[in-house]
Amino acid sequence: MEVLLEKSSPTTASLRVKLTKEDYQPKVDKTIKDYSKRVNLKGFRPGKVPTHVINRMYGKSILVDEVNHMLSHAVSDYIRDNKLQVVGDPLPNRDQAAAIDWDTQTDFEFVYELGLATDFEVDFTNIAAVPHYTINADEKELESTLTNLRERFADSTHPETSEEGDMLYGELKQESSEFSTKTAIPTKQLNAESLSKFVGVKKGDTVTFDIQNTFNDASAIAHVTGKKKEDIDQLAGEFTFVIEDITRSAPAELNQEFFDKVLGPGQAESEEQFREKVLEIIKGNYERESEALLRRDMEQALLNSVAIELPADFLKDWLERTNEGKFTREQIEEQFDDFEKSLKLSLIKNKVAEAHGIKVEYPELLEYTRNMVRSQFGMYGDDDSMNETIDRIAAGYLADKERDNYSNVFNQVFDNKVLDVVRGQVATEEKTIEVSEFERIARGEDKAE
Repeated sequence: MEVLLEKSSPTTASLRVKLTKEDYQPKVDKTIKDYSKRVNLKGFRPGKVPTHVINRMYGKSILVDEVNHMLSHAVSDYIRDNKLQVVGDPLPNRDQAAAIDWDTQTDFEFVYELGLATDFEVDFTNIAAVPHYTINADEKELESTLTNLRERFADSTHPETSEEGDMLYGELKQESSEFSTKTAIPTKQLNAESLSKFVGVKKGDTVTFDIQNTFNDASAIAHVTGKKKEDIDQLAGEFTFVIEDITRSAPAELNQEFFDKVLGPGQAESEEQFREKVLEIIKGNYERESEALLRRDMEQALLNSVAIELPADFLKDWLERTNEGKFTREQIEEQFDDFEKSLKLSLIKNKVAEAHGIKVEYPELLEYTRNMVRSQFGMYGDDDSMNETIDRIAAGYLADKERDNYSNVFNQVFDNKVLDVVRGQVATEEKTIEVSEFERIARGEDKAE
């Protein structure tokens, strides 16, 4: 067997594999003999089928399988042994492969197109300090959060007479079109000119209104009528709404019941304790958001500091071929910048991992998944029974091949270990900023000075 690499540019090459009969025939003969011992054919005793019969019936398919098997190993072994920085998968020359005459040829030549990334080094000394933000979650932020929580856990009443802000339930009808549906009308979705019709009404009252001139926007009409947004233009004229119930939401009181609903039973026994714990949660959430932003910024810093050339045309061809029927060339072109960025970042992380001996073992994946289970299901107990339950759920999650959970967790743990190394090498610039400023930065709309 002969394997030759022919580079056409710094990022593209052809891998030529030549096979002679001496390379593959011993393997073909062995497989035919194995077939003769295992196959059952009418007229022959089990295990006694002559090899020439097997060759006549299955010889061609065995030859193709063995040659393809040798090719796969030859290409992957050459790439590994020569440490080629291959991106995408080797693309076989389809026209050449289709022209092979498996019935008469004894020598074969196959050509694979390769995409290569140029050599690069990761020099952390070239990376400037990355900002690390401490978000000032103050009393104002606490009050805003408490307001949202009180609205989320609002108490509902059913008054006799409606007011602005109430939700009205009843039957919406239009006799001329025979339209009828049970629905809810939020008074918050009514325009200023129509609001007075729905304020001061009682159960059993009927409100008549023009469907197109009553609500704030088309989405509200779609919600009330149950129609698709694109179909609401077909609605026209006066509708009637018979009030059957009125619901009014009042912000939850700051009492023990509310504390237990938000934090869990027994977590806070006074308003002072409740506010302290909520503020801790707010700060913890912002710390996680700050860490996520730091991770994003460090990844961008790596990309900015490392120059890698990639074979764009080859990768687009590879994406189109491997996703044939799923994505058009136009869609690939539109999303290619993001794909290229992700690929470069992956190459850089692999280089960092190689340089620092980073490996991911199964116990690390299991521990990561255990913590994920605890977080998602609130399982914070530490008794043997609870730990056994968590272990069983975690192991089952990693074993779910259909969702590829193992690979997803592996990549997350791998990324975390690489970023830990990066954080140890790259300086951070500590900054304290307000919530509004942090939100702008996180959206990419602003930068802290």
